[in-house]
Amino acid sequence: MSRIGRKPVAVPANVKLSLADSKIEVEGPKGKLSWSYRPEMTVRFDEKSRELTVERPGDDGPNRALHGLTRSLIANMVQGVTLGYTKKLEIVGVGYQAQLKKANTVALQVGYANQIVLEAPPGVSVAVPDATHITISGADKQAVGQFAAEVRAARPPEPYKGKGIRYEGEAVRRKAGKAFGSK
Repeated sequence: MSRIGRKPVAVPANVKLSLADSKIEVEGPKGKLSWSYRPEMTVRFDEKSRELTVERPGDDGPNRALHGLTRSLIANMVQGVTLGYTKKLEIVGVGYQAQLKKANTVALQVGYANQIVLEAPPGVSVAVPDATHITISGADKQAVGQFAAEVRAARPPEPYKGKGIRYEGEAVRRKAGKAFGSK
């Protein structure tokens, strides 16, 4: 049995949960999320103990794979509506900077002739505390991570000088440049 799949998901008291027709809706202080899980999986919510469990119909490969996935995605939804998710990016390079154009729209100057303007999807908020740092937050883990990856892809860190946009704390593998000098 899946070690992740058999663990119950603890649902805090400030989270409202509804299950109907293989669809789960989770509402909490940070927002509201819904997801349609596969009909083969059985999701049960015990109101008394405030625990949600996921069960699978059999032991064949696809069901075993879906068991842990379903439980993890539901646990991520519960955590997202209670605590939320945050990704922090930092910009390294002379003249490279970010600024907030309007609500949830970030403009990047990262060495190209024009600014790159990226608009965050609904449910994701962007903050620029200073010109070289970007904070992306929201309730949906997938949407936050996807938008952070799109911002990073505007100018990924390069290995020679380390310039570009990177996740905070990301180690960029550096390469030595051409060697000059005598033989």
